[in-house]
Amino acid sequence: MSPELISILVLVVVFVIATTRSVNMGALAFAAAFGVGTLVADLDADGIFAGFPGDLFVVLVGVTYLFAIARANGTTDWLVHAAVRLVRGRVALIPWVMFALTGALTAIGAVSPAAVAIVAPIALSFATRYSISPLLMGTMVVHGAQAGGFSPISIYGSIVNGIVEREKLPGSEIGLFLASLVANLLIAAVLFAVLGGRKLWARGAVTPEDGGVPGKGTASAGTGGSTGGTGNGTDGTGTGGSGTGAGAGGTAPAAVAVRPEQETGGAEGTGIRLTPARIATLVALVALVVAVLGFDLDAGLTAVTLAVVLSTAWPDDSRRAVGEIAWSTVLLICGVLTYVGVLEEMGTITWAGEGVGGIGVPLLAAVLLCYIGAIVSAFASSVGIMGALIPLAVPFLAQGEIGAVGMVAALAVSATVVDVSPFSTNGALVLAAAPDVDRDRFFRQLMIYGGIVVAAVPVLAWLVLVVPGFG
Repeated sequence: MSPELISILVLVVVFVIATTRSVNMGALAFAAAFGVGTLVADLDADGIFAGFPGDLFVVLVGVTYLFAIARANGTTDWLVHAAVRLVRGRVALIPWVMFALTGALTAIGAVSPAAVAIVAPIALSFATRYSISPLLMGTMVVHGAQAGGFSPISIYGSIVNGIVEREKLPGSEIGLFLASLVANLLIAAVLFAVLGGRKLWARGAVTPEDGGVPGKGTASAGTGGSTGGTGNGTDGTGTGGSGTGAGAGGTAPAAVAVRPEQETGGAEGTGIRLTPARIATLVALVALVVAVLGFDLDAGLTAVTLAVVLSTAWPDDSRRAVGEIAWSTVLLICGVLTYVGVLEEMGTITWAGEGVGGIGVPLLAAVLLCYIGAIVSAFASSVGIMGALIPLAVPFLAQGEIGAVGMVAALAVSATVVDVSPFSTNGALVLAAAPDVDRDRFFRQLMIYGGIVVAAVPVLAWLVLVVPGFG
């Protein structure tokens, strides 16, 4: 049996054990990376750790740390109330506002994970308070980011168009952008209809003070966990949810006390008053956006720095924030991506791609490449896998039987819509950002939905974009 095949089978075993024994998949993946890397790939520790996603580790820790402080001092509550006022109480419009916001950020140049890191915590805090499915809100944020992700001036669009130009393939910048925009818009519309959008429309307008659920009142973010906060809006149990981590069996975060100035009934009917701590937190969030989008600074390092400044100024608000960082999620994602790094280091990804590229039937090779792009991107860099697969498609594109424009667009769509997977950067950010939810349950929901997307989208993209022969 070849080393590449062994490494794939070990990955399957990791999935099976994690789902049947409730063991943190990240811990299993670290063990698998050590075993396969040492015994099969003959890698030393440096070779194994080469795939450790240090940048993603800092992003997950920094962003969840900053927004844990924002939840503790009531800033996210204030933002939720402001969003309700913006849409005149029509809660059903908020998922679409979040979709459009992340789409606009990526379209003007934000890297998709940076946009999701900025928007997801606010969106999911809103979902918790107003009894909106966190799966709906989280996926709307991710699909919004991908909808704008291939504009001609975006990071992803620039990279893919550059690869196409370097490989001397026919290209269409607008065609690529529209393919991703339409695909994600259609998926978002289906999700909205299936995951409770019609009920949200039927609910009508709400006021910030009623929490969107008559008789339940407001439940400040961060008051769930062991205290049994009422009405978390996640599963209707009213338990407040606990952050157990994906398959990790972790403990719920400690409850954060609600100070008097966090109570509802503020001036001018806003429900929550602005305090110096909240104003400083809002400034920090704006600074995060400006630093990431305007100066291309790292989102994780920037978020950690801002969180430290807020912690120093208001230590009471941030005392429990470090404990509320989604450590089990960090372990999960870093472990899985470290194992994927081992696969890349030993050539498993290239081996699979070359095997498909050598198939003599261009249309069959095209759909298989779309599936490889989707499957690998669910665990690794979407743009990275496109950078590997587009060159592999060149030989059969040169035969003229497959349109290059349609093929590149199909690969782009297949490799990015799967970023809702909890093992991808965007999915991991959504999982980590959700307050007061059962993380085991939310993880399974994201994994099931990600599996559906991986199974359905590549073949649909192939049928719509490749089979007609565009380009």
